Amino acid sequence: MAVIRDVMPAFELLQPDSIAEAQRLLEQNGSDGWALAGGLDSFDWLKDRIKRPKTVIDLSGVEELRGIRTTSDGIEIGAMTTLTEVAQHPEIREKYSLLAQAAELVASPQIRNQGTIGGNVSQDARCWYYRAGWPCYRAGGNICYADTPEGRNREHAILHADRCVAVNPSDTAPALIALDSKFVISTPKGQRVVDAEEYFIGPDIDITRLHILQPGDLLTAIRIPSTWAGAKFYFEKVRDRNVWDFPLLNVASAMTISGGRIHDIRIAVNAAAARPLRLKDVERAVRGMPPNAATGEMAGEQAVRGAVPLQFNAYKIPLMRNLVKRAISGVEQAT
Repeated sequence: MAVIRDVMPAFELLQPDSIAEAQRLLEQNGSDGWALAGGLDSFDWLKDRIKRPKTVIDLSGVEELRGIRTTSDGIEIGAMTTLTEVAQHPEIREKYSLLAQAAELVASPQIRNQGTIGGNVSQDARCWYYRAGWPCYRAGGNICYADTPEGRNREHAILHADRCVAVNPSDTAPALIALDSKFVISTPKGQRVVDAEEYFIGPDIDITRLHILQPGDLLTAIRIPSTWAGAKFYFEKVRDRNVWDFPLLNVASAMTISGGRIHDIRIAVNAAAARPLRLKDVERAVRGMPPNAATGEMAGEQAVRGAVPLQFNAYKIPLMRNLVKRAISGVEQAT
């Protein structure tokens, strides 16, 4: 297990005051650089002395990365905007309450006051073997300690596992996917804008990361289009404790209804796999159907097809089935 000491490893601290300077410093330092947002994930790594960057680029002084702005087609949220600001923003609560609900269920009030939305979608895996410094696949080794007969894997993946069975821990990620959000990234080659669901990757693409950011890249903003403003939303998070904990599973859905039937829908779950999963097969299956219990049952069964439980997490299959069911049939009561 990790040996916790009083003193973090030494590093050079750089404090840029613009996106351009922050991106330049990240590019200059490459894999030796570490972007520091709210610091809640970062300081865990540093104080346990498992990650040892030579340079830490503190983003707290970059005002361009903060704030929520109304655009001609929705809103734009700076990556350094705190989760509390996101959860309490009047326009988000009025038009995109799905994201407000998700942000409000992250950890505790104190953590939401410090944690940022960019950090929440970019945090690393929370598997205790990996976080404790065990030489697993994700850390560059050749074994997954969680996926062994002795492994403790109650919180791990039931879908899309590939060597590593750690899951993505973000609460805001499925909500942002359901809202068809776009992530704005500053790269050495210029600005890049990607769909929210494309920001996240699984171990089949790169086992060492949960997102597409390369050394030198910086997530600067998240754009939410007006397409789903005022839709019918559903968000639910299941965790062991009602504060602080990461999700055992969560689900987010955005739905429009016409004539008593589902006209369009986007639905995503997280903590079922190494990346948040948009359930496109479920979306196709329920369009044109009434948002009732029967449709929800069908959707839940569709959602868990192909799920493979580990020794201690078979409960996630009925849990995911029921969360998806409620994201369909419970949407009327939730709005």
